[in-house]
Amino acid sequence: MQNHKNDKSVTKTIDTTAESVVKYMLQSGKTLCTAESCTGGMVSEMITSVPGASKMFLGGVCSYTEQIKQKLLGVKKQTLDEFTVYSEQTASEMSKGALELFGADVAVGITGIAGPGSENGKPAGTVYVSVRDARSEIVREICIYKLCADPDRATVRRMSAQTALEMVLELCAKSAG
Repeated sequence: MQNHKNDKSVTKTIDTTAESVVKYMLQSGKTLCTAESCTGGMVSEMITSVPGASKMFLGGVCSYTEQIKQKLLGVKKQTLDEFTVYSEQTASEMSKGALELFGADVAVGITGIAGPGSENGKPAGTVYVSVRDARSEIVREICIYKLCADPDRATVRRMSAQTALEMVLELCAKSAG
């Protein structure tokens, strides 16, 4: 996927995916919540930009610090110490904590490095996304730096939000099948 700053095709894709998520959730009577870090609430923003989202979106936590991840979402200090905040394990605990906090049917957890620069030996554009319901979970490492050379913060955030929305649809399809 090529991506350029202010790329309208990327914005349209995110909008279309968000519309699909809202439509599916409304038709199936399911609810959604988010726990976001590096995206800074962008998934929540994309969902709430769709008319009717208030009937399926329960809320989100923008948990930018380790302390808030622990306090609000129940991310374990041991997880942060052993795997770091930039890990599949942390994203998983974030989505689990959001599911419990909001009582939603589906939760998203996102953590990663928006950049610039690397953290803990991981380059900017390394993002971890967890999407779960009560029965199953999908967790992925997204290497945006492999898809887009030298991605800026806005690109990392947009592509991470898009991937999270796609993963919500994937989980819902898996759960329905």
